Amino acid sequence: MASSNAQRELQRDLEARANDLSKIQKDIAKNYQVRKKYTIQLGENELVLKELDLLKEDANVFKLIGPVLVKQDLAEANANVRKRIEYISAELKRLDGTIQDLEEKQASKKEAVLKLQQRIQAFQAGKAKA
Repeated sequence: MASSNAQRELQRDLEARANDLSKIQKDIAKNYQVRKKYTIQLGENELVLKELDLLKEDANVFKLIGPVLVKQDLAEANANVRKRIEYISAELKRLDGTIQDLEEKQASKKEAVLKLQQRIQAFQAGKAKA
């Protein structure tokens, strides 16, 4: 009787840890999606910066605000794009740290789940011999 309660307890613990692992894996996937979006935005903004660098000082630059194109100073446009690149780069760095932390948690959770599975198997093997 006590052995079946212990086995049920191990099984519940295994399910809880497996659920935790699953949540971490979903978080990792979500963070990779966000990282991919930021990487694309960074590439687009770097391309815009290269295009702005090709322009002469007296060139007309327009910014799309809603359905309207508004004339913008070249220096202001350059500064805005550089700030955007700076922000996106900082977000990418933050996301990389978050992803690394989550992957470390995932590795430790996987290890805990494997150890628990081995305990359950050993418990069942001992029970089968008895």
